[in-house]
Amino acid sequence: MPTGTPPTPPRTDTTRAQPARVYDWLLGGKDNYPVDEAVGRRLPPQAKDAARQNRAFMHRATAWLADQGVDQFLDIGTGIPTEPNLHQIVQRVVPAARIVYVDNDPIVLRHAEALLVSSPEGTTEYVQADVRDPGGILRHARDVLDFSRPVALSLIALLHFLPDDQDPQGIVRELVDALPPGSALVLSHAASDLHSDLARQVTEEYARAGIRLGFRTRDEVARFFDGLDLVDPGLVTAPEWFRTEPAPAEEDSGIHAGVARVPSGGTA
Repeated sequence: MPTGTPPTPPRTDTTRAQPARVYDWLLGGKDNYPVDEAVGRRLPPQAKDAARQNRAFMHRATAWLADQGVDQFLDIGTGIPTEPNLHQIVQRVVPAARIVYVDNDPIVLRHAEALLVSSPEGTTEYVQADVRDPGGILRHARDVLDFSRPVALSLIALLHFLPDDQDPQGIVRELVDALPPGSALVLSHAASDLHSDLARQVTEEYARAGIRLGFRTRDEVARFFDGLDLVDPGLVTAPEWFRTEPAPAEEDSGIHAGVARVPSGGTA
């Protein structure tokens, strides 16, 4: 069941596009506004494929970690809930699992209160916060999660909304350094080196809406996993990442994705 009392969200700004709502539109959702739809319609058709591939990777990675016994998840950049949500996937395997969702868009809070409802045995909590305040996120998360045991940190399609001048490497390092051995980092990231023309078009369209992007090469994305042990198949495209059969259908993708464990000696 949800715990705590969420803060009163600020008024939703419907005059500016927001990443969570554009993503909702790309996934075929209804919880977006004309300004978000306008951005989505200007994106290349492959953007919808990328959103679908990204979501499917999250499902596979989350289910696998739950099968491995991980029962605590910190999902930053949650987005507008789209079923099945992360907690539903996890709690099918581990009903008593505890999940903390984090997003900075007030519309996400509104939907979270209604839709991110835990199994009776488990816990879900929603925190309205910005990934650029990792310390604040960790303080809230510790109210729900036990950081003496493994925690899965989920950063799905989030970091490409942090250009280099916002220090995404430092943010990820602070978050990962808080994780005990056996924890995991689940990460997906838009690529700048797989379909450079499309990446440039997407970046330009988001910029027109006042949203800065920082797509990255595979080597640049790999740096987020420094000091961690990548699990097979390593850092691959989103449709290529799977651990159990059936294998996803082979398809082109512009999303780098990977899962890594915090080693027993901690991060370097």
